[in-house]
Amino acid sequence: MTKTIRWCALLGIGILPYFGFAQTKTENPANWYNLDLKKDGIMGISTEKAYELLKGRKSTPVIVGVLDGGVDYKHEDLKDVMWVNSGEKAGNKVDDDGNGYIDDIHGWNFLGNANGENVQYDNLEMTRLIRIYEPKYISVLPSTPLTEAERREFVAYQRMIGAYTTKLDEANFGNLNYSNLKKEVDIMIKAIGKEPASITKADIEGYNAVSDRQKMAARMAKRELDNTTFEKFYKDLEEGVKYFSSQAEYHLNKKYDSRPIVGDNYEDASERFYGNPDIKGPDADHGTHVAGIIGAKRNNGIGIDGVANNVQIMGVRLVPDGDERDKDVANGIRYAVDNGAKVINMSFGKGYVYNKKTVDDAVRYAEEHDVLLVHAAGNDAKDNDIVKNYPTKYYTDSLEAVLGEASNWITVGATSSLVNDELLASFSNFGYRSVDVFAPGVKINSTMPESTYKEQDGTSMAAPVVSGLAAVLRSYYPTLSAKEVKDIIIKSVTKVDQKVKIKVDGSNKKVYLDEISVSGGIANLYNAIVEADKLLNKK
Repeated sequence: MTKTIRWCALLGIGILPYFGFAQTKTENPANWYNLDLKKDGIMGISTEKAYELLKGRKSTPVIVGVLDGGVDYKHEDLKDVMWVNSGEKAGNKVDDDGNGYIDDIHGWNFLGNANGENVQYDNLEMTRLIRIYEPKYISVLPSTPLTEAERREFVAYQRMIGAYTTKLDEANFGNLNYSNLKKEVDIMIKAIGKEPASITKADIEGYNAVSDRQKMAARMAKRELDNTTFEKFYKDLEEGVKYFSSQAEYHLNKKYDSRPIVGDNYEDASERFYGNPDIKGPDADHGTHVAGIIGAKRNNGIGIDGVANNVQIMGVRLVPDGDERDKDVANGIRYAVDNGAKVINMSFGKGYVYNKKTVDDAVRYAEEHDVLLVHAAGNDAKDNDIVKNYPTKYYTDSLEAVLGEASNWITVGATSSLVNDELLASFSNFGYRSVDVFAPGVKINSTMPESTYKEQDGTSMAAPVVSGLAAVLRSYYPTLSAKEVKDIIIKSVTKVDQKVKIKVDGSNKKVYLDEISVSGGIANLYNAIVEADKLLNKK
């Protein structure tokens, strides 16, 4: 394929096809996920209506562990709701409370070392597994004698290679073309002589392109401006360049290994004390956004209002730009449990697993200590009953046979504000058995590093909506167990007598929510309060 054809193909597929989750052009209030369907005409979770019901009632602080890529604990709308480890003295390099983690004031970072160095990028789990299996199986033929266990590994390796090759081709294609597009757009910006925020469609129409590539870039920019601003187009383009370069240079690069930065014995899954107290890390966009949805300071006249009004956010950094590692996930869960979290948000996931047992053991540990785990369903528009998104709520053996199900686990899919066939977010995973509830996850406005705010889409946004809801229940009803909170959330969903679109085998299909989830509905805080009152009145 020539460069010219590739460039044309890029224009044909549109801007940012691989990570943009554009669901709808509908404009909603910035706090729409907290609104009520009957009162506001928007499919939120009725947060504000719930607080009217809770007026005059006492609540206790609830710690929510945010297991993510980092949290900006100095953010103007988060600094007052951050968990503070009262047993630790900041900066004295002493483990004052004896929990094994030095200076863990607001949480812990499992992606760094004691010298303050941090991991930013990592491989996909698939890449790490191929790096392990390749020396053993690259020369194996179908006729090569293998044990049963080796045969399973070999088959898994072959499947991974197919998926890996496809992803690598996409990454290299995107990296080349988006980088080239940005170069041409930068030339155009310089010629126009304005900052991206000031450039209009008329500026682009008046631009005198001097090459075919610049003409193509101008046409593409002009086309995008039918739906957005040039500034937004340029920011998306920058994110596209970053996305594809990260894929090619780190996520899919078998020669890249970030773990030596951490310096732990990675194969020792029982090792727990490594890392550093820097919970913000080099890229706290995702985790800060998640934290704000859960508990950004309410009614302070700043930024946004999170769901929970008496919450303490504990930052646990374990998700790099790439796939999280099972050892870190397990240690993050244990750290949060040991330090008082009653709800743990996990807005991450991956298609392959390296050490599921160590994560299962940590989930059991949380279950034994009455801690609720809230997990994002994933953004691949897939059926999680068929296509795995790890970690999962199922305990399994080495052959992936199900041994049981965690009673303290909720998996959350994403919905939009629209009460029509586009209610289910186009990107959201689903599953009759494996996805428990849905919650708002489209155009969610929340906190970003350096006291900024931004709308983002994803089941990563839907999960913290439910974590915030769970925190409210555990705050106002402290005698409820994690299982009881889960059951209340599932029982109190808003049911919708409306079929929604999903994709099955490449074709559109319409189904009811109760065909693609356990609860068959959308989480609702007001209804959950009513259910909690009913339950406690029965006791």
